Amino acid sequence: MSEIKLYKYETHLHTSQGSLCSPCSGAQQVDCLKACGYDGCFVTDHFFGGNTAIDRRLPWDIKIHLFCQGYEDAKKRGDEIGFKVFFGLEFGWHSTEFLTYGIDKQFLLDHPELENITLPKYAELVHANGGFIVHPHPFREAGYIDTIRLFPRCVDGVEVENASHTDPMFNKRAREYAASYNLPMTGGSDTHYTWGYPGGGIALDKPLESPQDYLERLRANDITEILVRSEKYMKPWPQYDFWKDAKRPDINLLEPELRERAEKFYASNQV
Repeated sequence: MSEIKLYKYETHLHTSQGSLCSPCSGAQQVDCLKACGYDGCFVTDHFFGGNTAIDRRLPWDIKIHLFCQGYEDAKKRGDEIGFKVFFGLEFGWHSTEFLTYGIDKQFLLDHPELENITLPKYAELVHANGGFIVHPHPFREAGYIDTIRLFPRCVDGVEVENASHTDPMFNKRAREYAASYNLPMTGGSDTHYTWGYPGGGIALDKPLESPQDYLERLRANDITEILVRSEKYMKPWPQYDFWKDAKRPDINLLEPELRERAEKFYASNQV
């Protein structure tokens, strides 16, 4: 009997253009995943309530265009090499984070109220616009997390395998939480570095065609395999200052009108 082909997808990924905690660009992340045998990914950079690389002082529309540069860089590279790239983000609310899928740049541009919104209202707005939410690493203990907060009625699934975790208890508790509320289970790596890729994500028996396709698979408990942490993709950390070379959001890549407004903003708001 021939072996069934499985398609691997990374669902939780950060880029240097959108997330201050990543030194690797969208294109670099895509090249890494392709080399590791993955078929696609969701770019989920930290939004403005989290560790974003975007200057929060800028006008809303300029911030959104800059925020999407990591995804757009990844998408461009993915199109060049035959690798699916989908848009997402990681919404932060009081140090609790929520992976969001099925929305796009236009949704963000249309809703500046996202700047100051509660998690329940955010979930309501996302769902009303066809998006969906997964709670990643719900039991992570880290310096930036002051309290563990659970919102089972606001989310559509739980990331029960976060491949970046080295303490198995975090994922064990996430799985127990999802089971206790009958929430769909999924996985992701939470990758920030191309040389330290921990594996993770999901494997499916059919390729993903859209974020809504992912939602349907999630709701139907039709994730073929939730991938776990693996050392096989790990590489030695580079011996240079990779933070110095990180590709950050660039106003020079904006459309002329937006770039001119950004330049005027900085000229009149010098620190």
